Amino acid sequence: MFEVYLKELRELLRDRKTLIFVVALPVAIFPILFGLMGFLMSQATLDAEQKVHVYAVANESYAQSFADELFYHKSFKKSEKTYNTVEEMSEAVKAGEIDVGIVLPSDARETLDNEQQSEWKVVFNDSQSISFIFKRINDAALKFSKELQSERFTALGVTKEAQVALLNPIKVVKVDTADKRENIGEKLGALIPYLLIPLVLAGASYPAIDLGAGEKERGTLETLLLTPVTRTELVLGKFLTVLTTSLATAAITVVSMGLWISVVGNFIALEKISDALGTMGVFDLALILLLLIPLAAIFSSLVLAISIYARTFKEAQNYMGPLSMLAFMPLVVAMMPNMELTFKTAVIPVTNVALAIKEIIKGTVDYAMVGMIFAATVVVAGVLMGYCVYWFKKESVLFR
Repeated sequence: MFEVYLKELRELLRDRKTLIFVVALPVAIFPILFGLMGFLMSQATLDAEQKVHVYAVANESYAQSFADELFYHKSFKKSEKTYNTVEEMSEAVKAGEIDVGIVLPSDARETLDNEQQSEWKVVFNDSQSISFIFKRINDAALKFSKELQSERFTALGVTKEAQVALLNPIKVVKVDTADKRENIGEKLGALIPYLLIPLVLAGASYPAIDLGAGEKERGTLETLLLTPVTRTELVLGKFLTVLTTSLATAAITVVSMGLWISVVGNFIALEKISDALGTMGVFDLALILLLLIPLAAIFSSLVLAISIYARTFKEAQNYMGPLSMLAFMPLVVAMMPNMELTFKTAVIPVTNVALAIKEIIKGTVDYAMVGMIFAATVVVAGVLMGYCVYWFKKESVLFR
């Protein structure tokens, strides 16, 4: 068995494609991910902050101080054309003549005297994910609104201190029991397994295709079967080879993740992520790697069984597509909002490992639950490995 294992491993190490899948891709994926994420976030935020928006105000005399606030604001430029209705401004926004229009239907002071609200309408395209238009206009409107409130309270003889208490009789202060790591881990923790687990599958797929369908195409499978090695030893040797490449991918990926988390603070936009995940220690990374070991065995058994069944290298590659989709479905379940690690989710293959990794990243992991997941995954891996051995012994499968 070990002679077969060493022989297959030597052949794989001579293959450049294997080195790319097992070493280069896991090392490169995290610097590319964090670097690109940091650059795009910084650039998008900077562009949104620096953009100057063309605006128009209908009936600006109804709130002159508000209109002056926008006129002197560095992020707004007044349109030379005038628009009087919401419909006119909507058409102008769609045509690109203005970025935003504000309709003031009534004099704010007069409506306040009549004990009514003045409802202002802000017309703009809110499809952009990062936009400061509404916030800046709303801030200016709130400033004017507070000015009116202060005028009215002062006229009634209410002091500044009493005004604050009357307007906000109750002040609610949020006391968050979650630390930075838990908050960031909840948001980022679902993304890391989404990258790690497919890489583990990819690390097993290509070597498995070569060791099964590749052997059939080259005509070397028959030679192996004639050697004084039992079918069980032969398939276990191949399985260990695939498992080794898959585990190597997992180990390199985890080490790469730890390395790039420590240096990701160089990006201004990701400082909070760096501070939060910087508290992850070697034990946390080792625990993630430990969970990936039986998962790698599951993937190795599946891809090797598929490769043994396939007639050609191309046919085996075609089968890997549906397998990848099946592997992604439990990951999508793990990424769903408010999905937590419970006794129910702990028995769902792939989903349980993804949720456990998220809990480790958050720093809220239940080690008893991790032990249960590890044991359950080992059982599934053992069953699939046994099936792979049985599959390899069938002549109708080997010589389709």
